[in-house]
Amino acid sequence: MKKAWRNRFILLIGIGISNIGGWIYHIALNLIILDQTGSALAVIGLYLLKPIAILFTNGWSGTLIDRLNKRRLMIGLTIFEASLITCLPYLESIWVLYGFVFVINMASSVFHPTSMTYITKLISVNRRKRFNSIRSLVDSGAFVIGPAIAGLLFMIGTPMDAIFINAAAVLLAGFLFFLLPDVEKGSITRMTSNTLSLATLKEDWLVVYHFSRRSSYVILIYSLFSGVTVMTWGVDSLEAAFAKEVLLLTNTEYGFLVSVAGAGILLGAIINALVVTKVSESWLIGIGATILACGYLVFTLSSSFSIASIGCFVLSFSLAFMNTGFYTFYQNNIPVDVMGRIGSLYRFVEAVFTILVMLACGLLAELVSIRFSVVTGSVLMLCFAVSLLVSAISKTRMFQRERVLES
Repeated sequence: MKKAWRNRFILLIGIGISNIGGWIYHIALNLIILDQTGSALAVIGLYLLKPIAILFTNGWSGTLIDRLNKRRLMIGLTIFEASLITCLPYLESIWVLYGFVFVINMASSVFHPTSMTYITKLISVNRRKRFNSIRSLVDSGAFVIGPAIAGLLFMIGTPMDAIFINAAAVLLAGFLFFLLPDVEKGSITRMTSNTLSLATLKEDWLVVYHFSRRSSYVILIYSLFSGVTVMTWGVDSLEAAFAKEVLLLTNTEYGFLVSVAGAGILLGAIINALVVTKVSESWLIGIGATILACGYLVFTLSSSFSIASIGCFVLSFSLAFMNTGFYTFYQNNIPVDVMGRIGSLYRFVEAVFTILVMLACGLLAELVSIRFSVVTGSVLMLCFAVSLLVSAISKTRMFQRERVLES
């Protein structure tokens, strides 16, 4: 029991440090790109690199994840990522910088399903919901602490210094992962020279296809959750433009709006951690998604700073509930031995729709108006969220499984 508690604590600390470093990196990189180019379009390019990186990796990465030792892969990816991040301040060409950031995003896109599989193997079924709620609290803390540390670093140093700090944070997270137990007994399973052959990839895609046909309800919940997530990407891509050009907020007011979001995330995560054992996953994910969409709708329909703040607070408050419900459902209903393949391929599909939705929102903003674009996105998000709520509570037993399905 004591050892299990220690492992969970180390894992959460590692995730927290990595997330804080991620926020520092994100803000510093935006400033570096803006400094070098003076173009807001160049910064938008950074946002597109992440879903594009997923397209390049997630069609095949699941094949590796399910066959390689998860702990070793996590450690290797963090060392590789830290090495590339350390190089960023020395790059003078904007295109070379984009290339490095693209490869870093590729490493991150492999790390996410790897860590999800490792966590599922490490954390027992009856402790997953509690762990996920605390993880949401850690993520929320990183959202508040990361930008604050970044601001402090910019006061006493430069964005380049912040990049080095992030590289150190990633390395520290990798060291903490090294302290975690090897859930696969040190083995590198089923790895051969033909692992990434087209025949193997086709076999793995068929595994995902057959699982999807057998478990249509699980995929329905996953798809509706992804629908909500994709629409948030579309609306968020126009958030700054909406705040500045439609609501006519000053830089100070916009900064305060971000602080309101941080407060909402933190408060929501604290309450979620307190009530999580008393609320089923079905209600967490369904109500969380619906409140999130309502918050976005209030924000995009607002005509003043005060109403926009309420919408911003409501949508950020709901995130911890929705994510805790979804992560627990996912871990309990996706077979762990094929989780890498399933998670990677579905993230691939999600990335395709993310890019299409972001482009569509941008096109609508140009052809009609920013307000019309973000309100349309919010209405579609609410449709997905309500469908998710109805689907989730219609089969609550699926969210209360005592074991993971066997493949």
